[in-house]
Amino acid sequence: MKKQPLFSLLLAGLLYVGATGVASAQTMASPAATASTGKDLAASAALSPNHSTLLKALGAAGLADQAKGAGPYTVFAPDNAAFDKLPAGTVNTLLEPANKKKLANLLAYHVVAGNVMAADLKDGQVVKTVQGESLTVGMKDGTVTLTDAKGGKATVTKADIKTTNGVVHSIDTVLMPAK
Repeated sequence: MKKQPLFSLLLAGLLYVGATGVASAQTMASPAATASTGKDLAASAALSPNHSTLLKALGAAGLADQAKGAGPYTVFAPDNAAFDKLPAGTVNTLLEPANKKKLANLLAYHVVAGNVMAADLKDGQVVKTVQGESLTVGMKDGTVTLTDAKGGKATVTKADIKTTNGVVHSIDTVLMPAK
């Protein structure tokens, strides 16, 4: 699948977000809130202790080595606490080799083609993921939320982490595609 390298690059970049301590949702629209890793999404991946579950998922999906490429991509990266919110046993089940394709599909749902900075997002905007489905953006009091295909909502907790091939926004909930 050609879409997997795109989303895996973005997801890897997400992992960097937790290590940077940059831009809260309240300050994400400010140019001063933008930080750069100076590395591509793949090189940035292992730097965040807050995204170790995502890193493990990338490996299980066979995407960790693909997290290099031209981009640009935008990744909405669930942190460890986001994965902890899933029903008991869900993460372990997704990490099983038999669920590799399902996991890759889930991860691709967190990636959007292009550099999408927080200031570019508008309330009610619909963004298409590299997985093929869409997310709906919500904006309220400077906070960005994403609504997935099943009605779940994730809040951007850290925004605008630039890498050489994309941008990462850390989120507090795993987004769920319709299929």
